[in-house]
This record gives sequence, C-alpha cells and structure tokens, in this order.
Amino acid sequence: MCTGRLSVGGQPWLADHVVSGVVLLPGAALVELAVRAGDEVGARTVRELVVEAPLVIPGEGAVRVQVSVGEDSGGGVRSVAVYSRADGAGSDVPWVRHASGLLGEDVRASGVGFEVWPPVGAVAVDVSGLYGDLAGRGYGYGPVFQGLRAVWRRGGEVFAEVVLPSGEVDSAVGFGLHPALLDAALHAGAFSGARESDGGGLFLPFAWSGVSLHASGASSLRVRLSSSGAESLSLELADGEGAPVASVESLVLRPVTEEQLRVSGGGGGESLFRVEWSRLPVGVGAGA
Repeated sequence: MCTGRLSVGGQPWLADHVVSGVVLLPGAALVELAVRAGDEVGARTVRELVVEAPLVIPGEGAVRVQVSVGEDSGGGVRSVAVYSRADGAGSDVPWVRHASGLLGEDVRASGVGFEVWPPVGAVAVDVSGLYGDLAGRGYGYGPVFQGLRAVWRRGGEVFAEVVLPSGEVDSAVGFGLHPALLDAALHAGAFSGARESDGGGLFLPFAWSGVSLHASGASSLRVRLSSSGAESLSLELADGEGAPVASVESLVLRPVTEEQLRVSGGGGGESLFRVEWSRLPVGVGAGA
C-alpha cells in the first residue's frame, strides 16, 4: 500500500488542471500513481486502468490518497486501485475508489524512435488557437498544462511536440512521466480527424491499456498519436532526442457533461461512468 497527500498548496501545478470549473486530478496522474506503486514490486506496466470517479482537488485543504497493489496472481500480474478520502476525515468516512486495473512486468521498448524530426512527409498544423478553443469547451488549462508547442499530420497520424514550462522542468525528475506532460500529449488528439468532428463536448480519459514507461524524468516529448475511433487513441512518446519514453496501446475517452462533474465532485463519491440498462418489451428473448 502506497499513501500520499494531494493539495494545490503542496502540488501547485494541480491548480492548472480545471475542467468545467472543477480542479481535477488528471487521468495521467492516476496512471503515474499506478506506475510508481507498481515500480515498488517490479510491475511498472499498466495493463489496464479504468477511471471510475474523478478525484476532485479542493481549493483549500487536501485529500489523502492510497494506492493498493495486490499479490502476484501469476505471470507478474497484480491488481491495482487508487483511493482517496478528505484529509482529516474520521475513520468512519469511507475511501472512494477512483480507478482500478491490472499491473504487469516491464515491456521492452519497441525501438521505434523519432530521431528524424519532424517526420518526413508530415505537414505542419496551426496550433495557435488551441487553448482558447479548449477554454471555450470547458477545459480551463493553466500554463503548466498548456504544453503543446507544435503539431504535424501525415495521413491518419498526428505528431506533436510538448514541453513543460521552465518552472516545472526541475520537478520532472521526481516523476516517471510528469502528468502535465502526458496530459499535454493528449491535447494533440484535437487535431485528429475523429476528434475534430466530435461535436465540441467534454471528453475525459476512461480506460487506459498497455501503458509502458521506458525512461523517467522527461521534460519534453515527441509524440506520435493515432486514432482508432472518436473516443480511442494510441500514443508513442520519445524524449527531445528521439529515444523512447513511454507508449500507450489504447486510451478510451468518454464524453461527460458539466452536470456529471458537479455531481461527482460534490463529495458523494458517485461514479462518473456507469452501466445503463435498456428496457425491453415483455416477451423479447422468451424461450431462448
């Protein structure tokens, strides 16, 4: 069990991740917590991590965080889950589970780097209006999370450069992969054909699969992103010299509404994503 404490006072960069007026722990930070906990037992690959409820960071005070890692169930596979509870809450207050999934042993880097940059045949895209557009959709990213610097497209691939601001560069060594850097890499998805036509709604990370960290402490990234649908992305990440840093086999994004975020962020621990049942007429499937 790994434990910690999160607050905008202790980790000021968190205040720069605002969605629909609510300070949320980025999905990339949930991945970072899982990776770091898994590192303690030699299981640094996130086979899957499903986000069940947002972790709201209060404007004042703090939240306590626990990351539990299970026993090896065979082949190096272990369960993982991330929980939180308000700092100072009594023992009778339940912990809220925000994400759960599976960890596995390290995966060797693919060896595909980005030494030639920008990639041959890629066409530059204007990104100057991105963060203004995102703000209009409800993403209130502050300077730490406005890391996307350049984007190119080649067929169905999107390539991007993302960097941490100078004030955060030194802190990068304390992370496997700084959440603001990984989050900024996801912003390049706004330039994929599928995301450009998604209707302008709010999307949040829901299910991560095959997340492998190959090197730690990066303060800038070269990114290759491809889309397998309106809500699914895959990424390969390299450092500023083109050496592999991390890869994400699949990230499924889910649309959310401002109302869902307000309800989920109200302290009740309600799940942001849930199963919905559809009513069927009587007799359908009878005798099957």
